[in-house]
Amino acid sequence: MESSELKRSKDSVNSCESARRSSFPDEVLERVLSLLKSHRDRSSVSLVCKDWYNAERWSRTHVFIGNCYSVSPEIVARRFPRIRSVTLKGKPRFSDFNLVPENWGADIHAWLVVFAAKYPFLEELRLKRMAISDESLEFLAVSFPNFKALSLLSCDGFSTNGLAAIATHCKNLTELDIQENGIDDIGGSWLSCFPESFTTLEVLNFANLTSDINFDMLEKLVGRCKSMRVLKLNRSVSLEQLQRLLVNAPQLAELGTGLFSQELTIREYEELESALSNCKNMHTLSGLWDATGMYLPALYLACTHLTFLNLSYAALQSVELAKLLAHCPQLKRLWVLDSVEDKGLEAVGLNCPLLEELRVFPADPFDNEIVHGVTEAGFVAVSFGCPRLHYVLYFCRQMTNAAVATIVQNCPDFTHFRLCIMNPGQPDYLTNEPMDEAFGAVVKTCTKLQRLSVSGLLTDLTFEYIGRYAKNLETLSVAFAGRSDWGMQCVLGGCPKLRKLEIRDCPFGNAALLSGLEKYESMRSLWMSACNVTMNGCRLLAREMPRLNVEARGGMPHHLSLLSEMLGTRQTENY
Repeated sequence: MESSELKRSKDSVNSCESARRSSFPDEVLERVLSLLKSHRDRSSVSLVCKDWYNAERWSRTHVFIGNCYSVSPEIVARRFPRIRSVTLKGKPRFSDFNLVPENWGADIHAWLVVFAAKYPFLEELRLKRMAISDESLEFLAVSFPNFKALSLLSCDGFSTNGLAAIATHCKNLTELDIQENGIDDIGGSWLSCFPESFTTLEVLNFANLTSDINFDMLEKLVGRCKSMRVLKLNRSVSLEQLQRLLVNAPQLAELGTGLFSQELTIREYEELESALSNCKNMHTLSGLWDATGMYLPALYLACTHLTFLNLSYAALQSVELAKLLAHCPQLKRLWVLDSVEDKGLEAVGLNCPLLEELRVFPADPFDNEIVHGVTEAGFVAVSFGCPRLHYVLYFCRQMTNAAVATIVQNCPDFTHFRLCIMNPGQPDYLTNEPMDEAFGAVVKTCTKLQRLSVSGLLTDLTFEYIGRYAKNLETLSVAFAGRSDWGMQCVLGGCPKLRKLEIRDCPFGNAALLSGLEKYESMRSLWMSACNVTMNGCRLLAREMPRLNVEARGGMPHHLSLLSEMLGTRQTENY
């Protein structure tokens, strides 16, 4: 019999010969490839033969880099000479919880210098968990004359002065999206830096800024930009000001309100309700800072076509949520705080049959004395009423194996299952057993599962289940779990599509780490924090895998990070 390697080699040769026989003109092939939107599909196409590689290289205008240390900007510019849009991710996800050392890296400036030389026609830059200074923002603003879109998500190192530079110099800007960043909010005067002739803005999001903004300038800006479809405000914008903005922008598709609690006269309330109901295209609603039941009815007429409702800044009670959801028949995505309790989630199950994504966040994650919140009962109620549910992030303080088994039986199409039992090492509170069978049920039932976060009291059995059944898993997050190296070995040996593995406060050591030598170059990253890995284990790994970026920080056992990506790799040892 032919070996699998020989068969793949012959298939590759046949593909190349077939491609040559078809002899598409370059411009035709490039035009066809330009219709491919998935970066994975484009990467696969580039591996067919040299002609397709070159056609894909010259036709690509957008590049996604899931790990900023996996490849240098010089290699990217050499490989793809016509890029107009870049998406770049930096720090590991644990940086959201202050678990990454200060000044860890992921600075964007070196990338911008290369882009300015190689991509003067750059139009879009989307960054996640990157460090970007005001100087870098000004450099960006003056280096790319046709720059149109800037999105910063969970980035840090900059202030509103940097935003002022973007507003001043980017004459063709269509998108300024600032989300959940560690920004130094000096003041709201940056809005006045947009020229009076400026009219192109379509997306404006400054929801996480804290200072008062220059409302007169904001009102004029919104009034001038007739194509604006996304507007997300910070809590300094009052209900009366919101009404004035909506009168000028009834075309909005996505709205993030400001503060939603204010004394209104009857006339002001009616004007607000009318302005909201006139937004006929609105499908996304967020903000609602400090919302109370008094003014929520003003939203009812505007909720008919909502597909996404983000209430993560509104500590609603169950009754208030139930009344609101009764007016949201098209809802597919819902984010709420656990202040809604199980009764509120029962209302979700009753009113949202089309729901596909649910995120339940803790209203106060650091208060261990809270007796309210959500439990397994609310989750089960949602699963009975929302059979299309396939994405969940659920923070709770108690859970049972039986409840999780019921949930995945009702919703077997989960692709993302992120369950966070907030007390580390919490067992099934009814049986006092580990939560192994809960996550065993998840990976056995949900064959499409791509992302999994586990929590509670877990033994190595959980990881045996994951390695045996989770064949489509791409991202796994683990904390305070497992009993030996065997658990991590099961995952690394059994999950063929694993790309990201995030581990903290687990007993995994050198044997577990070194069991993944054949796996790491096909992964994007491995992050281990407060585990039992030693410095010698890190050195051995770096020696055995010279193409990986291996980083260890602090006195061991502490932080270990492995970074690799298909575009290329580099080797460093940062001990």
